[in-house]
Amino acid sequence: MNIFESIILGIVQGFTEFLPISSTGHLIVTSSMFGIDQTDTTKAFEVIIQFASILAVVFNYKDKFTLEKIELWKKIILAFIPIGVVGFIFAKQIKMLFSVEIVAVTFILGGIIFLIIEKYYKKKEHFIHDIEQISYKQAFFIGLAQIFALIPGTSRAGSTIVGAILVGLNRRASAEFSFLLALPVMCATTSYDVIKHYNDFTNTNWIVLCFGFVTSFIVAYLTIKLFLKFLEKFTFVAFGVYRILLGLLLLIII
Repeated sequence: MNIFESIILGIVQGFTEFLPISSTGHLIVTSSMFGIDQTDTTKAFEVIIQFASILAVVFNYKDKFTLEKIELWKKIILAFIPIGVVGFIFAKQIKMLFSVEIVAVTFILGGIIFLIIEKYYKKKEHFIHDIEQISYKQAFFIGLAQIFALIPGTSRAGSTIVGAILVGLNRRASAEFSFLLALPVMCATTSYDVIKHYNDFTNTNWIVLCFGFVTSFIVAYLTIKLFLKFLEKFTFVAFGVYRILLGLLLLIII
């Protein structure tokens, strides 16, 4: 992997991680386009750019990292448990699902779900605007919805946002809870991958890693802010249409 490829992958990771369009799916497709094999070294690179995305959330929500917000974090940890348990038990089976074909299909299915959600979305029924107002029951339901994100192409952000909307959060609150819920998920997967691929970091090109890290952080930081601005005026319909069109395109190509 060269510097140009690391920058492109950093942009893809930073832009797609918190949008309901699947960062994993886009990384698989992009890597396939560049002919980058899924080696241990590549996995080490993905760990680095995912860590950059984690930092982007921390910098955007510094006010949430205080003892006064402990109640909120209890709910976030509760929402993390389902995917943590299922992901740990079925890790090997999940790895076998990583293919462009599966990504294409899940892109389309996810897009259809978003269009259905938006068709029946009623503002008066979705009254929770502050994520700190959600209940433990609602948080756990969102966590259950997040399990679907284990299927490549489904999108962690997409599954949690859909789950949040279904339990009564408005679009912005759904996105914000999804951002914060990404922290325990990504910290767990990143820590696991660092331990698993520790030796690969000693043999890799650190200049390439640094370019990918910085790019992913900057793009993720800006994406979070712009995404929330977007949701103040628009719906998730555009993301649904995008997912369907990209999925169909991939099916045609492959």
